[in-house]
Amino acid sequence: MNRNLSAFAILAASLMGTAFSPSLKAGTDSIVLAGGCFWGMQGVFEHVKGVTNTVVGYAGGKKDTAHYEMVAQRNTGHAESIRITWDPSKLTYRDLLKIYFTAAHDPTTLNRQHHDEGPEYRSAIFYSNDEQKTGAEAYIRELNAARVYRDPIVTQVVPLNGAFYPAEPDHQHFLDRNPDQGYIANVDIPLLNGFREKYPQFYTRDSK
Repeated sequence: MNRNLSAFAILAASLMGTAFSPSLKAGTDSIVLAGGCFWGMQGVFEHVKGVTNTVVGYAGGKKDTAHYEMVAQRNTGHAESIRITWDPSKLTYRDLLKIYFTAAHDPTTLNRQHHDEGPEYRSAIFYSNDEQKTGAEAYIRELNAARVYRDPIVTQVVPLNGAFYPAEPDHQHFLDRNPDQGYIANVDIPLLNGFREKYPQFYTRDSK
């Protein structure tokens, strides 16, 4: 990932390190997922039918280290993550997990996705309730039992405990705003295209 921040991100420091706990609209649910560079994760999930909102950020560490340059030092405990809000009447939790595990990232690579390496790029599900926890664990067992992957799934299933911090504004919806940027063009656009080709029934042009 290109780690050059714009002046806009620096000036928008008011959002950095601020916990994110939105009031969910009636009939929606949310979860925090990690799976490599959050640009690509958002690039996929913001184009999923039934998803109503996406925000990239940091989860797994403390408030005072929830900053892009600090997370890049690999010692904060944070993972680059995305908070996804969706309408369960239009998209099931199982379908959300299906996209996450089989189209949005590789769940078998420990602390690595594509060209990015480090614990901040780990695969993790930060659940908010027991239903999300048991659903994720059951789905992982199914994938392993069916030998969908040659290697075992290394995705962590851990409690969120409310600790999700939005990333700097410059990183929000980065793919949609910078489709020709080198990393986006070479890594994330192919990821998005792969999702659209594999699951056209879930794809929408509208972004959230």
